[in-house]
Amino acid sequence: QVQESGGGLVQPGGSLTLSCTPSGFTAEYLDIGWFRQAPGKEREGVSCLTHRTGPAYYGDSVKGRFNIYRNNAENTVYLQMNRLKEEDTGTYYCYAPLSSCSTWMSGSNFGSGGQGSQVTVRA
Repeated sequence: QVQESGGGLVQPGGSLTLSCTPSGFTAEYLDIGWFRQAPGKEREGVSCLTHRTGPAYYGDSVKGRFNIYRNNAENTVYLQMNRLKEEDTGTYYCYAPLSSCSTWMSGSNFGSGGQGSQVTVRA
């Protein structure tokens, strides 16, 4: 169970930040990931942050533009999305807990996610 927030409408080149707070869990000790679903497209792993001081993972399409990080005091993981493109449009879902970021990002079974956050990139 996660609580998501953020999303919205932004022009190409703009930025948005999504947040994800796990319910009943301490984010610092979890692998937490984001995947997205665009109309007519398959689900795509966007990013995943390993627990404690482990590495972050990014999908090829967002590398260099998105940044995932955690605020332990707020028990929240954030996905900062920069230089957004129209192809980033979709519903973004946070998923936790994961058994392994590396396995999750390399597969196609991302789980059901929460209520999702709509991100629309349009001129």
